[in-house]
Amino acid sequence: MKILLIGGTGVISSAITLKLLEDGHEVILLNRGKTPLPEAMRGRVRQMIADINDEESVQGALEGQTFDAVCNFVVYNPEQAQRDIRLFSGKTKQYVFVSTVTVYQKPLAKLPVTEDMPLGNRYWKYSDLKAQCEKIYMQAYREAGFPVTIVRPSHTYSERSLTVQIHGGHAAWVILKRMLQGKTVPVACDGMTLWTSTTSDDFAVYFCGLLGNEKAIGEAFHITSDESLTWNEIYTIMAKHVGGQFKPCYVPAHLLAESKQYDYYGSLLGDKAYTVIFDNSKVKQVTGIYDHKCIPFDEGAKRSVEYFLAHPEIRQEDPAFEAFCDQLEEIMQASAKAIK
Repeated sequence: MKILLIGGTGVISSAITLKLLEDGHEVILLNRGKTPLPEAMRGRVRQMIADINDEESVQGALEGQTFDAVCNFVVYNPEQAQRDIRLFSGKTKQYVFVSTVTVYQKPLAKLPVTEDMPLGNRYWKYSDLKAQCEKIYMQAYREAGFPVTIVRPSHTYSERSLTVQIHGGHAAWVILKRMLQGKTVPVACDGMTLWTSTTSDDFAVYFCGLLGNEKAIGEAFHITSDESLTWNEIYTIMAKHVGGQFKPCYVPAHLLAESKQYDYYGSLLGDKAYTVIFDNSKVKQVTGIYDHKCIPFDEGAKRSVEYFLAHPEIRQEDPAFEAFCDQLEEIMQASAKAIK
């Protein structure tokens, strides 16, 4: 197939690009060219340098071209969704909108989560806008036959990233560093809510199985691992592989949500403070992929931690977040003393 990826160099899209190349497809990346292509992609993909938000220039770049599938990883609001409908109507047999599992209504109506559950996350504008995009695409499908497929990732990570619950601007490394130093790590609530993490390679297997698949048109799918772990288990595994300690500093989610330094309101109250377990039977049935075994978090975390330790260039420091972690520890210790 001839497949256009808008983006193509992020955590999720890089794995999809490499999987498509491995399967022998023609891959074109449309992006601004600001992120260097990974070595494994160089000479194997065609790159169109353009800003997807510059509709006129993109329209010119697409002149005379058609695709078997177009996948956009960088649509975040209704205006961008409407723009893509204009740009790609009649130019592709399938258009894939990458949404998010956080569009599901919170609190969750039931577990496990299935694709037919109501949408509406009142805590997080990011999720609400993604849900609005989904409605626009599905209306275009019903009224004009726009060939949309909606895909909802959960927490997806690669060797260059890792699953963390609370972070500053640079995510995983500060958490690993604090574990190495024997310092506390902030955890919302009591760390006992269940969470689902998926490697980008596992996500790519099912995502690519939806491309060129007529049964996927006009449908929505979430793609996650079938494994769910508590945050305590996730951090204990990370500490084991980095050779440090997991010393939790438990903080009420609502207290964290009130932080003026970091915007945790949506990411916690609209997502990570809840237990999530996903039913992936729909994507397995439509793709026919039943025998793929997702990488367990213990193995995926080991790969990520080893990569961080071997590549100092990706270990970004974050003094402001470290100070925030220390401050949280002081607040919770003072609170515990006051109660006693």
